[in-house]
Amino acid sequence: MDFENSIIIVGKTRLEQLIERFNTRAQARFYIGHAGGDFADYEEEHETFHRSLETITRTVNRYTKHKQVERKFLPNFLFSDNDLVIVVGQDGLVANTAKYAGERPIMAVNPDIRRNDGILLPYTTDTFEKGLTSLFKDHTQQKRVTLAEARTNDGQRLLAFNDLFIGPASHTSARYRVSHRGVAENQSSSGLIVSTGAGSTGWLSSACNMAYGISHTFSNATKPVNLTMNWNDDRLAFVVREPFRSRHSAINLTAGFIQDREKLIIESLMPSHGVIFSDGMEADYITFNSGTRVEIGLAAHKATLVTNP
Repeated sequence: MDFENSIIIVGKTRLEQLIERFNTRAQARFYIGHAGGDFADYEEEHETFHRSLETITRTVNRYTKHKQVERKFLPNFLFSDNDLVIVVGQDGLVANTAKYAGERPIMAVNPDIRRNDGILLPYTTDTFEKGLTSLFKDHTQQKRVTLAEARTNDGQRLLAFNDLFIGPASHTSARYRVSHRGVAENQSSSGLIVSTGAGSTGWLSSACNMAYGISHTFSNATKPVNLTMNWNDDRLAFVVREPFRSRHSAINLTAGFIQDREKLIIESLMPSHGVIFSDGMEADYITFNSGTRVEIGLAAHKATLVTNP
């Protein structure tokens, strides 16, 4: 495969975020120490990350030109067709990057194997160069990952690698009208989760565990619901969190699958504070207030993760 540029995606370390908050390293050290924390751990994590980043950058420069892009600039960054995307960071950074990289291959590197789980990070600084040369020779394996897409009637659009949340921005009840497979009803709940296959072992799994815990305790349910899906499955799963039955809200349409060209349609009945965000990125949301209607379904493309070190 031919690549003109490598785009290295990074996020700020915890130390960099602290310095941004407190202006200087000394002030950050004082704050953490005063709170009883171990500032040395922040410093060690920071140094480990930057050593790994330097190694990756030096390796990339032997093969292609490169540009480094910080996570917060991803929504506005324009990738070119011949870009190779390289993520150096935690698993969440891979999920966030995949929403903006289109079908371009993503190589994800774990810069700190002692601290990061690395579920989405198949490469280390030791295996990265071998994987890079294998990719250039088309000798790597690639995993295709289904994405979810939310489109609103006012032109807003959001993709999700793991899951979408539709609901209130604070701990209040969301009011909306939901439609799926010809069935529609008004609901009041703490929001909906729409999960991809990649996200089915995360937030969706937690919702299933909660439902099982309640039903097992009070009605002796013997087996938890397992909604785990393959990462490339052409379907999404949705669940309604804490649905409330009242004169104005029903609880019949609380879970289901969205397959092929199907859409889950939700109309906001909230005058304010309605949001839709993806993959836990609450700051990167689209508004979902009264008059807004969203259609949720499979994205037209899938993310591409390079998986074989």
